[in-house]
Amino acid sequence: MENSIKKSGYTFGVFYFLVFIICINVSCKRKIKDKAQLIVDSCIVAHGGLAYNNLNINFKFRDKVYKIDKKENVFEYQRIAKDSTGQEVKDIFNNKGLERFVNGKKVELVDSMATKYKNSINSVVYFTMLPQPLNDDAVMKTYLGETTIGGQKYDKIKVTFKAENGGKDYDDEYIYWINKQNKFLDYFAYSYKVDGGGIRFRERIGIDTVGGIRFQNYINYEPTTNKYALADLDKAFVDGNLRELSRIVNENLKSNK
Repeated sequence: MENSIKKSGYTFGVFYFLVFIICINVSCKRKIKDKAQLIVDSCIVAHGGLAYNNLNINFKFRDKVYKIDKKENVFEYQRIAKDSTGQEVKDIFNNKGLERFVNGKKVELVDSMATKYKNSINSVVYFTMLPQPLNDDAVMKTYLGETTIGGQKYDKIKVTFKAENGGKDYDDEYIYWINKQNKFLDYFAYSYKVDGGGIRFRERIGIDTVGGIRFQNYINYEPTTNKYALADLDKAFVDGNLRELSRIVNENLKSNK
């Protein structure tokens, strides 16, 4: 009887110990997620905060003109360009979907092409609006710790996406380096799966403050060696093991309000 009681007590002790360990683990993970959220929130505030809720801007990116009009949950994005024959092609993407106009006349699009154009426009808007999209519903954030680049200290945040509302590239991953002092987003990296896949690192090179929002331009790099994981591309940058691929520069950025 006594041995039975001892065994029972031992079993309950192990059980409660395991429950305790699980609770601590869950609590730690929650704190890490909460910390990531707080850092991202402070970064968004530093870049414009509430100004993101009501903006109307246009800019030129490469050979196309873009317009972004957002009011709370209502949006309209436009992309205007010339095709190879000199005709004006305007894509209008809003909460209702995408429409294309050629020389002012609406043209019908099959679903696959409409999806292609929406994804293309969304990509430009996403990078232009950073860091504000980091609070989209599909975003999952994790705090990875601190690091130092160029004598500056940074918080490192990992971002992944839920399949639901995460877009066609929901399995891409991003790493963001947010300056601990001024809360600005100075660097970010991402992985992608299309066209054979790869990883990229971007360094902020210039800013335009328009309508109360800090918009940034970047140098786009790729690693010169495959020894670096995505989250370690800051080390590749410091080590000089990145090569420039392109520059992401929005020209003539102005507010329409």
